[in-house]
Amino acid sequence: MSETEKPLLIKRYASRRLYNTETSDYVTLEDIAGFIRDGREVQIIDLKSGDDLTRQYLLQIIAEHESRGESVLPINVLNDLVRSYTSQASTMVPQFLAQSFEMFRDSQSKWVENMSAMNPMATMPGFEAMQAQQEAFMKAMTGGKSGQWSGPSPDDSQPATAKKGESEEDIEALKKEFAELQAKLSKLGK
Repeated sequence: MSETEKPLLIKRYASRRLYNTETSDYVTLEDIAGFIRDGREVQIIDLKSGDDLTRQYLLQIIAEHESRGESVLPINVLNDLVRSYTSQASTMVPQFLAQSFEMFRDSQSKWVENMSAMNPMATMPGFEAMQAQQEAFMKAMTGGKSGQWSGPSPDDSQPATAKKGESEEDIEALKKEFAELQAKLSKLGK
């Protein structure tokens, strides 16, 4: 097992102070919560008795967050948890919760992968129209000069006057298209 896969050992002294055995310093509950958020497993052991206190301290961290208004657990879930301690379901609840959180982590990871793999703007309704509008606007504003050569190609045999007339027609067509796209986007926004 690698160093980061081993649980971080925290020892509780008789004074109730918590001691991080890796960094040789005292830690708070908030520090422990930070280790866990960073993906680290922790194990909290009473120094004198050797009892594992991990569950007790993790519940205390959750209770502190809940009491500060950082509610994650809805009342009905808390009620169901309390009921599960006094019912036959107490043997199934831990497995169910573990599997539910595993499924949640997996789906969350897949969602993050999917979102980073694609541009979220591309799925927005009207994105293609907005992109075309932006391109048309840039062409109209720069006269077709967007940093790339837009002059006649070497095999172009048409006279320059014909090109100038076409360019003005293109600009007018682009302006019209631009206005239409603006109208469509306005409708989408309402």
